[in-house]
Amino acid sequence: HVLPFEFGYDHNSQYPYFYNSRSNMNDYKMNINGKGSVMTEPDIAIVSLGVITENKELKAAQEENAAKSTEVINSLINSGIEEKDIKTEAYTINPEYDYVEGKQIFRGYKVTHTFKVTIKDIKKVGEIIDAAVSSGANVVNNITFTISNPSIYYKKALNLAIDDAIKKAKSIESNLEITVNRIPISITEEGQSYTPMAEKALYSAPTSATPIKEGQIEIIANIKAVFIY
Repeated sequence: HVLPFEFGYDHNSQYPYFYNSRSNMNDYKMNINGKGSVMTEPDIAIVSLGVITENKELKAAQEENAAKSTEVINSLINSGIEEKDIKTEAYTINPEYDYVEGKQIFRGYKVTHTFKVTIKDIKKVGEIIDAAVSSGANVVNNITFTISNPSIYYKKALNLAIDDAIKKAKSIESNLEITVNRIPISITEEGQSYTPMAEKALYSAPTSATPIKEGQIEIIANIKAVFIY
């Protein structure tokens, strides 16, 4: 195994010194990680809401749920939501029981119909949810804020990650007093992080528009760059 540097000794000095044992400087490579981050405001909200009904008779529970679900859908459409942005998320039927003195007593059926609703005007999220609750929605699971075109922001974060790697290479060049080719010979994407903001929702009958805070979204890009020195 040949090391890139070998020890020599200067008889006029008490310290050993290094000298280069290779003739081709292109053999020297360094791997540097770069990270870029971009903050942006979300422009889409995805809400999970629906209707839960209970009745001893399954058919009655289903019919009541269907009627209320239709009213909720009409409310969403009247609030400006397009039909294609209202999708069934889950439809379940479950028997419910009470336990009295260790005995299981059938209480009835619970029918749950939830929808995934995409809201493109996030300033109206609270208003739209309140209207849905008023029309019969009795479950709102959560709200997720996201962006419609994350690739635009990821590309910006990627460029910042490359700049970060180049700055680190410059710093190493200065500290070690070497010459680094500022153009990396290879760049590998190490991964990206994109986390939509989520807000747990607990709603009662609305009095005024429910306040919703959308916050910001951070898009992160990570790369590995290889430089020659």
